[in-house]
Amino acid sequence: MNLPNKLTLLRIALVPVCLILLYAGQFVWSAAVFALACVTDFLDGKIARRNKLITNFGKFADPIADKILTVTMMIFLSSLHMLPVWLPVIVVIRELMVDGLRLIAMEKGRVVAAGWSGKIKTVLQMITILTALLLFNEHYINILSLAVCALTIFSGVQYFWELRDLFRKDFGK
Repeated sequence: MNLPNKLTLLRIALVPVCLILLYAGQFVWSAAVFALACVTDFLDGKIARRNKLITNFGKFADPIADKILTVTMMIFLSSLHMLPVWLPVIVVIRELMVDGLRLIAMEKGRVVAAGWSGKIKTVLQMITILTALLLFNEHYINILSLAVCALTIFSGVQYFWELRDLFRKDFGK
């Protein structure tokens, strides 16, 4: 197993550590571990591309690890009233829809890489989670939550738009 894939697995392994620290009220430590997990997201892709270590496992596991990290933290923070409960709901709906589109695209022989809006969405989700953990300023949280919501919807629509030619016969011209 190569280094980028190990970093992806490390990101998944850090999720329960974040949750345990969060449950114990150790918000700064939870934020530190979460930030470390976020750094692994940046590093695994950079190392994989630079060293030509891109694997099918990495293509599959990296976006799943991102979703596990961000959605789990959002749900837990919502349960602690540190994020609005509607935020993870919208994010989960988008992720399920995009994953469904990915499956259909794969069945039709097309692999679509993550777009720029999806990458920005993930970064904004991570910033929102860190803000909730470190600042818990309701004003900032509300603004960031609305921005995450808007970008989540936009990136989902952009993904569908990119694949629209695959669905033309299903939805008519």
